[in-house]
Amino acid sequence: MQVLLSGKAFVFGKNIDTDRIYPSRFVEFTDVDEIKKYAMYGIDPEFAKKFGKGDIIVAGTNFGCGSSREHAAIALKAIGAGAIIAESFGRIFFRNAINLGLPVLVCKDVSQIVAAGDRVEADLEKGLLQNLTTGQGASMQPLSPYIMNILASGGIKPMIKAMQEGCE
Repeated sequence: MQVLLSGKAFVFGKNIDTDRIYPSRFVEFTDVDEIKKYAMYGIDPEFAKKFGKGDIIVAGTNFGCGSSREHAAIALKAIGAGAIIAESFGRIFFRNAINLGLPVLVCKDVSQIVAAGDRVEADLEKGLLQNLTTGQGASMQPLSPYIMNILASGGIKPMIKAMQEGCE
């Protein structure tokens, strides 16, 4: 697993709910290639076309609040988000993202030091965020060894499968 993530920042505000991340009218889709077309569609219908693999989503407080729609996290992982860094997360969205192997990191100062288009770098092991454009940095809440294991495995299902295979 890559522990040093870097990419272009796509910045959003506070209280970005799962219906804006992935609108409910698209929940009928089950194919990941179809789902990813609608990532952040409730804010910007062209977002998935602009976003590059490894780019980083930055947000204010309560990112992913609202429904428990797993499609929201699936869509962001499918477009290749390197990480999501926010001041805080909706509890269910946070867990859905981790379980899918998508790094979500809490950084209380992120909105103050990162602007749209900045190049940012997140060190998962050290818990540090660096704005490569401005040189500013901030601390992020560290991820537990258990969460790091889930991420390193590519998600909770692959982690459990590997554990089961190791017991045979």
